[in-house]
Amino acid sequence: MEFQEIRTELTDALAAASNLKTLEEVRVHFLGKKGSVTNATKSVDFSKLTPEEKRGVGGAVNSLKNWATESIAAKKAELESSPTSESFDRDLTLPGSGPQVGTIHPIRQVQLQLEEIFRGMGFRVFTGREVEREFYNFDALNIPADHPAREMQDTYWLNDGHVLRTHTSATQVRALKKFGAPVRAIFPGRCFRYEAVDASHENTFYQLEGFCVDRDITVANLIAVMKSLLGEVFGREVKVRLRPGYFPFVEPGFELDFECTICSGAGCSTCKKTGWIELIPCGLIHPRVLEAGGIDSKEYSGFAFGCGLTRLAMMKFHIPMIRLFNSGDLRFYEQLAGKS
Repeated sequence: MEFQEIRTELTDALAAASNLKTLEEVRVHFLGKKGSVTNATKSVDFSKLTPEEKRGVGGAVNSLKNWATESIAAKKAELESSPTSESFDRDLTLPGSGPQVGTIHPIRQVQLQLEEIFRGMGFRVFTGREVEREFYNFDALNIPADHPAREMQDTYWLNDGHVLRTHTSATQVRALKKFGAPVRAIFPGRCFRYEAVDASHENTFYQLEGFCVDRDITVANLIAVMKSLLGEVFGREVKVRLRPGYFPFVEPGFELDFECTICSGAGCSTCKKTGWIELIPCGLIHPRVLEAGGIDSKEYSGFAFGCGLTRLAMMKFHIPMIRLFNSGDLRFYEQLAGKS
């Protein structure tokens, strides 16, 4: 078959091809191992041709193959873009699946839920700084340079003397200076510490600090707010325990523990076999902290608390390993998509 005849036949075949299946048959017929174009090129005996004839025939062969390949590809693109194509061979009245979109990170889900709960109790949301001055992160919170609590929070320092904040408590005095008293506020955000990583500890984690400063604030006010908070988060009455704890910026100080939801209090690696998770360190604000924020500690008192958002997310979603939240593994996040 002459090359021109092949061109004519292929042109007619492409014009008649109305779907991708037919087009594939045309491709095989012309460009397959036994196709017309392939056979036509094999039928040429180049050994009997002069060098000049070889160049001419060789050029014609390549031109035919390239033209056939490009013509079939163009027809395929045309069919795929057509609403009558095989690619649309389904019920077009069905709703589309839509593009695949992301979801809110589980820690962020918990943070947004807590923000909504606290707004309902009259608290404002105030965002602090991740890179903080030493004064606000330590000194203003009654943690001077020689205080042993600094060793427990030895963290990441910058060359200019600033520090990656070790707790969202660093925002307390900034908020007192900005808003004065009375005030109710929460400060959610990311914190950094040089930690030994285990099932429930990470060097990067999330907290939600909060406080209430007013006249005649007592521990009873603190307990009422904490129980209301956890009841809203878990949608049921929660089992907690309050035990004495030391924190330089509160007096008296407490550890509010929450029964481990991973093992239901039986003891596991997440709760270190105790059945309890330390969730909310809290207490009445130390007078020195109030004074650092320009508040008269003889007239005003207040309570403060620091809720571990990451640990709370572990309990809420029953996640046994804290490092999964920062893993970047989409398989993990997809399992929690849409949960709240």
